[in-house]
Amino acid sequence: MRDTGAPRVRFRGLAAVDGRTAWLAGTGGTVLRTTDGGASWRNVSPPGAAGLEFRDVSASGARRAVVLAVGEGEASRVYRTDDGGTTWTESFRNTDPAAFYDCLAFFDHRHGLAVSDPVDGRFRLLSTADGGRSWRVLPAAGMPPALDGEAAFAASGGCLVTAGPRDVWLATGGGARARVLHSADRGLTWTAADTPVPAGDPARGVFALAFRDRAHGLAVGGDYRAGRPSPQAAAVTADGGRTWRPAAASPPAYRSGAAWLPHSRTTALAVGPTGTDLTTDGGRTWRTVDTGSYDTVACAPDLSCWAAGEQGRAASLER
Repeated sequence: MRDTGAPRVRFRGLAAVDGRTAWLAGTGGTVLRTTDGGASWRNVSPPGAAGLEFRDVSASGARRAVVLAVGEGEASRVYRTDDGGTTWTESFRNTDPAAFYDCLAFFDHRHGLAVSDPVDGRFRLLSTADGGRSWRVLPAAGMPPALDGEAAFAASGGCLVTAGPRDVWLATGGGARARVLHSADRGLTWTAADTPVPAGDPARGVFALAFRDRAHGLAVGGDYRAGRPSPQAAAVTADGGRTWRPAAASPPAYRSGAAWLPHSRTTALAVGPTGTDLTTDGGRTWRTVDTGSYDTVACAPDLSCWAAGEQGRAASLER
């Protein structure tokens, strides 16, 4: 555990830069940054953001970060900093009352996407080609129609993920089926695939994805309501998300975040309010290794991993 000094904040946004540097984004417009491995955290929240809900953050180092605030209408916003959070620029504010942005993801330091729940029957995508300085809404023609009640979950920053320079996947729930949508052209055209993760209820579906390359991925989710069973809460793909099969032994409860351990072909973590699970066989089976509450998990190329969640919780993985 790493004391953040923010016990009233729930952190669902996490960017793991390396073993010393990480960013957290949470309730009350809170953004924290550490550059000493979590020994201390600096509050670098954007001015005037106390009424916002930050749910995702992407960072390329100790100085440059992009954070996403979620909510209906103008509550959905994007902020960007180039100086470690000393100053921020609001680079996007949603003006469509029907849109609700959930997650963002970057392909590289310039190109990225942010996703909104369906507007006019299709998921809406924002695109940036300048590191988040400016954003534009992508055409909806390449997006398949959404199912009735289908949405993405702003639970961990894991509902939209990338691998390589052009591939991106979107996790959904709330509809009759829990689906994963895939684009191989940075969000211009998409295909949809059903998963075995249970859906059919606004509280159920795939909450997070993790891809170690453009072929091999994990999906985790379930039913986020406390005490509700979440059978088949994990699935795996080996063909880029075209087909999904259930884990032979799933996590025992709802999981909201997932991450591959860097440079590993078989080992990954999944986290949720009731614990952390580990797979060492590429997602086929999972076992619980910690019972602490975490909403989000992320790993960095130097083999470090971080997790964060409710009551200001943040932790780094010790192995």
